[in-house]
Amino acid sequence: MIICPTCKEEIDDDSRYCDQCGQALLYCNQCGRVGIGRRCTYCGGLMVPPGSETQHAGDSFASVGYATYGSLRQEDSRHGTGGGNMPVLTLANDNLNIRIVAMNGAIIGRRKGPYTHFFEKQAYVSGVHAQLMYNAQTGWGVVDKHSSNGTKLNQRQIQPDVEMTLNNGDILTIANVNLQVIIR
Repeated sequence: MIICPTCKEEIDDDSRYCDQCGQALLYCNQCGRVGIGRRCTYCGGLMVPPGSETQHAGDSFASVGYATYGSLRQEDSRHGTGGGNMPVLTLANDNLNIRIVAMNGAIIGRRKGPYTHFFEKQAYVSGVHAQLMYNAQTGWGVVDKHSSNGTKLNQRQIQPDVEMTLNNGDILTIANVNLQVIIR
């Protein structure tokens, strides 16, 4: 197990991102330790995303292609989760100035995940509300993470821990916030 450098939660050793806060993980290209910033605080090596050409050859992530945090994760098709043709998912609510470009595995919430700045003032959105997932066979999906006020897809409540496929034109409701699903 490793400790997420952002939220300090314990996560699996083979993680590419924190399953608690959604933070992309960086690994030292010399010693392999997880961390944040440009340089490893242990040995001074460069901190790189898994799969980077400068990733340490002995690391288990060396064969995985991966874009940095803040952009889409496009994992190698050998791992069955995407590839170069992963469609872009956007969740939008123009009235609330929300336009989210989805990241595979990212948490949607008021306190955790990369989209907190959109939801921090939305009192009905849970701290960890839902998670976005991409699967090469089924496409983009959403999973409710036992939120207090629920997640709806096209006005139908979804059950916690059940992945629901998202389609272009769907309306995803996070508590009381409606988001238009745009897939390109």
